[in-house]
Amino acid sequence: MWREAGRQVSSFDDDALLAEAVLGGGLPQDAEQRLRAASLTYHLDEVAETHLLEAIALAPDHPAVLIGLYRFYFYKGRLEEALEVAEICLEKAARDNRLPTDWRAVRRGDARFGDYEAIGPRFYLFTLKAYAYLQMRLGDLAVGRAALQKLLQIEPTDKLNARLLLDVLERLDEADDD
Repeated sequence: MWREAGRQVSSFDDDALLAEAVLGGGLPQDAEQRLRAASLTYHLDEVAETHLLEAIALAPDHPAVLIGLYRFYFYKGRLEEALEVAEICLEKAARDNRLPTDWRAVRRGDARFGDYEAIGPRFYLFTLKAYAYLQMRLGDLAVGRAALQKLLQIEPTDKLNARLLLDVLERLDEADDD
C-alpha cells in the first residue's frame, strides 16, 4: 500500500495512478533520494544496495523501489535475490489485481490481461515472466515452463514473448534427447 495525496491506494483500479506510481509518483521524497543515490553509486555494490534497502524500508510496497531492487540484483547477477524480489512483486501484483496469490490458479478472465493499456495486469504479466525466466536460469526448468505456459494461457496474444522462452526450453529438451 502506498499513499497518494493523503489517501491510501491498495489496488490497481486506477491505471493512471499505477502508471504514475511505477514511475515514482507517490514515492516518499526520502525513498526517492535513496533510489537516486543507488543509481549514482551502482558501481559500488554495497553502497548502492544499502541505498536500495533504505528505500525499501521507507516505502516497502511501492512498485518503484521493488523494481529498483529487482533490477539491481538481476543486473548484478544475484539471481536468487532477484527471484526473492520477483516473488514479492508477484504477490503484490496478485493482491493489487485481486488475483489468487498462487499464480497457478490465475485464469484468463481474472483481469484485463489482453489490454496492454491496463497497467496493473501488465505489471502482473511482466512479473510472472521475470519469475519464470529466473526459475529457468536457476535450474528449475519445470517451474519456469509452467509459469510461461500460464503466461500464455492468461495472455494468449503473447505480447511479452513468452513463447520465445518456451522455444528455448524445447531446444534444451531436444539437445538432452540427443
